[in-house]
Amino acid sequence: MLLSGMNKAKKAAIIMGSGSDYPVLRKAEETLASFGISFETHVMSAHRTPARARDFALSAREAGFGVIIAAAGKAAHLAGFLASHTTLPVIGIPVKSSALDGLDALLSTVQMPGGIPVATVAIDGAENAAILAAQILSLDDPELTGKLLKKREEMAAAVNEQDREIQQHGKG
Repeated sequence: MLLSGMNKAKKAAIIMGSGSDYPVLRKAEETLASFGISFETHVMSAHRTPARARDFALSAREAGFGVIIAAAGKAAHLAGFLASHTTLPVIGIPVKSSALDGLDALLSTVQMPGGIPVATVAIDGAENAAILAAQILSLDDPELTGKLLKKREEMAAAVNEQDREIQQHGKG
């Protein structure tokens, strides 16, 4: 999916190892869109389509991407594989897709060798991956920085409202 005309800044790539990961990644798409960040979503595999994944990573910067979000389950080598072929920031999302409840994917994603970093979020943590991508892209985008600050303010207001409700309920 390509969203165009939203933000002239660099775009984000969302790459999943299998179409079965898409339900998790919809939250990343929704979150990026809420910040006005253009993105592309693709399915490619470090194991089944390695040449295609390599070519994507090698050309991502020239294609206008500023960050890559990569999600995979089980062996979950996709984020590391992409990171080994680009100097763009790569954010890994371990996907819960096996009998190990995503622990295998978490360990595969987070345990990268020195020199090839992958920022890793929680298992199925697509929203945080998108927010981290927005933070990275905001480094040279004051408007995006403002949107991130507004989101933080909205989250704080929601917690404060919950506290008020609990305090009212607890008074007897």
